[in-house]
Order: sequence, then structure tokens, then C-alpha cells
Amino acid sequence: MKVFNCLLLFISAAWTSFGSERPNILVFLVDDMGMMDTSVPFMAGYDGQPEKHPLNELYRTPNMERLAKQGIRFSQFYANSVCSPSRVSIVRGQASARHRVTQFISPDMNNAGEFGPKDWQWEGIAPGVVTLPAILRHKGYRTIHSGKAHFGPVGSFGELPQNFGFDVNIAGCAYGQPGSYYGEDHFGFAKKGRERRAVPGLQKYHGQDIHLSEALTLEIKEAIGDAVEDEEPFFAYMSHYAVHTPFQSDERFAANYEHLDLKPNAKAFATLIEGMDKSLGDVLDELDRLGVAENTLVFFLGDNGTDAPLGDTHEIACAAPLRGKKATHYEGGLRVPFIAAWAKRNESSAVQQTLGIPANRLSDQVGTVHDIFPTILGVSGIQTKEMVDGMDLSPALVGGILDRRTEFLMHFPHQHRSSYFTSYRLGDWKAIYHYHEEGDGRYELFNLAEDRSESNNLAESRRGELRRMMRAMVEALDAADAQYPLALDGSERVLKPEIPQ
Repeated sequence: MKVFNCLLLFISAAWTSFGSERPNILVFLVDDMGMMDTSVPFMAGYDGQPEKHPLNELYRTPNMERLAKQGIRFSQFYANSVCSPSRVSIVRGQASARHRVTQFISPDMNNAGEFGPKDWQWEGIAPGVVTLPAILRHKGYRTIHSGKAHFGPVGSFGELPQNFGFDVNIAGCAYGQPGSYYGEDHFGFAKKGRERRAVPGLQKYHGQDIHLSEALTLEIKEAIGDAVEDEEPFFAYMSHYAVHTPFQSDERFAANYEHLDLKPNAKAFATLIEGMDKSLGDVLDELDRLGVAENTLVFFLGDNGTDAPLGDTHEIACAAPLRGKKATHYEGGLRVPFIAAWAKRNESSAVQQTLGIPANRLSDQVGTVHDIFPTILGVSGIQTKEMVDGMDLSPALVGGILDRRTEFLMHFPHQHRSSYFTSYRLGDWKAIYHYHEEGDGRYELFNLAEDRSESNNLAESRRGELRRMMRAMVEALDAADAQYPLALDGSERVLKPEIPQ
């Protein structure tokens, strides 16, 4: 990709202004949460103003509303269509096509798919790679991981977050979903058939009437408190297992959805969203109680598009007005919520003046999961020569415009709900290439400025635009040294995108 930068951050001057009071960082990551799974309107209308939709009326997220009012949110923030690629991009700052974790990681085997590249980076984070928590720890931060890891399979280096930079690991392991959300089930250890995916390290809650989201919240609050007591700046990575399957109701909130004409799974999904939101509020309150809220920068985001059990997978349903959901090539599978805010606003704070995030602002700038790495290092005043695809979002976080072309490469040479495809956005245009289709069926082309629901495929009527987009896609894939799927004929022939005539 042309965005492949030698990241030598220019923030050294800002580091001097921060002095010894470095900002604490909280990354609040939610599994399988799309941008419409909230009462906060992330979608912008064609006039650029926040636009509410029926799904925003379904979900109850008052603490996301609270955080959004304190800062800036993006209407166009992109993640990969499945979780592990996004999680690795966050801690490495690279697009998935480059770091080659291009599929969700199975805890037990290489799940490349029948025609996927067998040598993809299926063991996830490998020894020797530079990671965000390792850099921050080296610079004096207490690095705390709580919740879902999913950075590597069982027995690999990447399995445990403490192997690649986290001082504290709460419940992080190889599994991408919990055996159970319930303490009464020992989070899976006491649930027949789910023992293999049980959440580790939370034995003190076994047998209790407690939800996993609550247990993880209690644990990270304690870990943050320890860092504050020791007068160390902290990087806290609160990574909820929610709202991934199994869709087990968070009974604290079940009554809020009993009256709705929804299937049980959809009601349970809504309770998981609300339980996650309570966690956000509890952590914000704890930061305030500890006296560090004004000095803590919060990044809230999802790891891939929604998996809400509403409607058909590839239609305009569970992410409406966007099309598709998790693991698809459409916007509903790629766009996620993103909020950046100080945990408590104080415009006279010297730290907050260095990054003056406006209140209650919706930005139309495009951000990506691989921008998190350089942004956190930038606001922390840390220089690195590590090569990344992302860029520091700070100019956009203060309400400005990013000095780059609008670009996002989503490469998926594997099998899932959508299989063996590359999706590429450049400016207002988005091209999708399907490796195993023939003729014009290989291509989809959408103008997202005019057709955000991806209802009008322009691949045949706008051939010149399609050729331009495909040339740019090939250039981006080549720059990332991407891997490709195999042909269907069993010949071991590698397929690459074809530019149409």
C-alpha cells in the first residue's frame, strides 16, 4: 500500500510538553460489535449530520452516549471482517495483507480453508515482532490485558498476551469465544461440551451469579488501581468477549427487551451490548474515583462488523442501512464504532490541551484498526522506526483532516460467509474482487458516497472506474506482499486479481 510508512513520529515536541505526566491509555475493544449496535448514531446522513436509524432505538448504551458527548466519533472506521486480523493490526500497526494473519485463528489447527494459502500466519503473533504493548512497557507503562486475546493458537508464542508485552494478563488465551458467560458455569469449565473453550484465570468467581463482562470489569479496575497506586502510567486493553456467541442473556438487562418482537438470540445479543456498556461506565467511574480520568485517553472500537442475529447475512438487515454483517465483504462486515475521548473533559488540563479533542463531534474522516498503533505512540510522545501501514489519527481527533488518501484494503483469501475475496476502498469508491468467480461475476463496484447500502453494482456500467480501482487494488496487494488463494482445479496454481478489459 502507498500508506506504508517508515514511522518516525513527529510528536517529540509534544512529549516535552507532556513532561513527566504521560497520558494513560485505555483501549476498550468489543467483539463482534458493528457501528449500528448502539444508541449512539455513528451513521452520517448525506448532509454529514448524525442520523438515527431503527437499530439505534433498539439498543441501550447510555455510557457510549456519555463517552461520545465527551469526544469525537468516526462515521467511517474500518476493521477486518473477522477478529484475529484486526486484533493483530491493532498491536502491530500493519494491514492484515502484510502481517498475514488474514483469517480468524483456530485454537487447534491451521484453518486456511480448502483453497486458502496454507502458509498464512496462522500462529498469530510470532517471537521477535514489535508490538504496541512491548513498546509501551519499554517506555515505562504498566501494560494490562483483560478479556479476549485470540492472538495465537494453543501452545503458540502468541497464545498468551504476557509473551509479547503485557505485564498483566486477565483471562486472555487462544479461544475466540467463551465456553459460557456465566460464573455459575465456571465460564465454561462446568458446562458439558464447552470445557475446551472455558475462560481461564477467573476461578474466584466460579459458582457465583456473575456475568463474564462484570468479572472482567472488576479485574481490570483492580489492575488499573494497582498501577495508579504504584504511580505508573498505564496502557489498559479492555477486550470484552461480549458480544460474541454464545448468545447467553445478561439477565441484569433482560427485562428491557422482553416486550420486543425479537427472537431469543436477538434479545440476548441486546443484553450483551448493554452489559458491555455498563462495563464502560464502570471503568470510566473508576478512573474518576482514582483521580486519573482527566489524564486518561480512551479509544472505543469494535474488532469487526456486527454479528447481530437479525436478518440474512448478505442483505440490509442487522447493520441497516449498511449491507451485510461480520465475515462478509460488505460495509456491515467492515465498519465498526470508534470513539476517542478523554475519560473526563477538562479543557484547562495541560495534557488535554496537547490533544484538544472536541466535544460531541462526528467526523467523516476514514480511520482503520491499523491506525491505532501509531496514534497511541504519537499521543504518548514515543518515537519508533517500526514500519507500519497506519498513520497517526491525531489531526482528525482534534477535528481536522488527515493528510492521506482515503484507503482501506481488506484481503481475505479464505473461506467463510464471504469467501476468497479482496475488498478495496479508495476515496468514495469500493471494488470487490472474487477469486473463484468467472467473467463479470468476479467484480463488484460501488460508489459509497451515493450508495452506502451497496445496492447498485456499477462494475459493468462504469468499466473505466472499475479498471482504475482494480489497478490500485493490485498495487496495494503487491506493496503488502499479499498471499493469494489457490485455483479450484487442484493444480496448486495461485490466483491473483485480474484487471478487466
